[in-house]
Amino acid sequence: MTTPVITRFAPSPTGFLHIGGARTALFNWLFARHHSGKMLLRIEDTDRARSSEAAVDAILEGLDWLGLDADEEPVFQFSRADAHRAAAERLVAEGKAYKCYCSQEELTEMREKARAEGRPPGYDGHWRDRDPADAPAGVDPVIRLKAPQEGETTIHDRVQGEVTWSNDQLDDLILLRSDGTPTYMLSVVVDDHDMNITHVIRGDDHLTNAARQTQIFNALGWETPEFAHIPLIHGPDGAKLSKRHGALGVDAYRDMGYLPEAMRNYLARLGWSHGDDEIFSTDQMIEWFELDAIGKAPARFDFAKLESVNYTYLRNKDDAALVEDVINLLPHLEGGNDILAQIDDTRKAQLTAAMSGLKERAKTLCDLITGAGFLFVERPLPMDEKAAKVLNDDARQVLAGIAPALEAISGEWSLETVEQAVRDFADAQDLKLGKVAQPLRAALTGTSTSPGIFDVLAVLGPDESVARIRDQAAG
Repeated sequence: MTTPVITRFAPSPTGFLHIGGARTALFNWLFARHHSGKMLLRIEDTDRARSSEAAVDAILEGLDWLGLDADEEPVFQFSRADAHRAAAERLVAEGKAYKCYCSQEELTEMREKARAEGRPPGYDGHWRDRDPADAPAGVDPVIRLKAPQEGETTIHDRVQGEVTWSNDQLDDLILLRSDGTPTYMLSVVVDDHDMNITHVIRGDDHLTNAARQTQIFNALGWETPEFAHIPLIHGPDGAKLSKRHGALGVDAYRDMGYLPEAMRNYLARLGWSHGDDEIFSTDQMIEWFELDAIGKAPARFDFAKLESVNYTYLRNKDDAALVEDVINLLPHLEGGNDILAQIDDTRKAQLTAAMSGLKERAKTLCDLITGAGFLFVERPLPMDEKAAKVLNDDARQVLAGIAPALEAISGEWSLETVEQAVRDFADAQDLKLGKVAQPLRAALTGTSTSPGIFDVLAVLGPDESVARIRDQAAG
């Protein structure tokens, strides 16, 4: 019987869910879904001083927005400290770990001596084989792993290939601190075992940790999960990703108006590929995702590419669904709740009707909201600087003439009927269409840029359109 695939995403709640963490979560999620397995979520909150409830909330909210749902309730690592301690104590009882009573001064002296002799500045095994009877009184010891001192530790990484460390370069790491709290290395191993994790997919900054954790797995007699260490994300200039490159929290990308499905698509392409495909659905990602398609070179984050992917998703998404996306985003934006308060059934229907024209010019949901601004302003409309310049005496004369032409439309007020009325008026006045459209745009939106003017007229309806036009015709 084949062992079911179980992956885990294990963030530390010391800050927001950054873009690298989001990609790691995505890769774990895709691999689990591809193999009809599970992705579990473990909050590694053992650093009590730096962990916060706000960070936990940010991580959960970010994963929820991205649509990366874990298959079980989150496991909080700190709550499992008793199990971690029990593993360390078992290793001591079996002679595979030992108590170390070295003071900080002794450890410092040890490191300095190693450096002077050209050796790695690790622990020298001072208490490894000493008689416990030598223990000084009143000193709380740490517990160290009795790591192998000869030979090599090798991991067979699904991305990096075979990676080997000489054991004499890996010292006896601490499992339990002197206050009895477990270290990260021990906690991760015990949790991965107890959660039945089969594949550990994480950033390659954890590669050396894999060697140390393998030694702990071996000491405990447990099967080591398969490792896949993915290269980190760099900026477009090849430097380590920083805030200026886009190393922001996932919530920042939400607030910039990116769609979660576009974000998933873009993140998947950061280090993983499927031929020359650039745009693919989540179902396709799940179908195609395998670890052997992850490259070894760092991926490069590119805002322009992200924007392009998002634009494609916007263009192809159902208009009513985009309206819901806009409504869901508004509470996160400054002034967004004021707009949200205006969206009743009528306004929602207008926004849906306007969406096909709005998304032609938009790259993000925020662009859609900006473009739809003409729906949420009240008469008399404030004019921006460019719109005010357009509305000279000649323009006001045009507005005064077209208002009755629009009022005279018989039958349904629609995109087709308003376009015909405007074109007929322009022909009758021997005016180019632009000479009519520019004053109309200013009068109807208060700006010099907007969706197509016929779309604006059709969405606003006859009463509001004519009222706005007459406001500006009157000066």
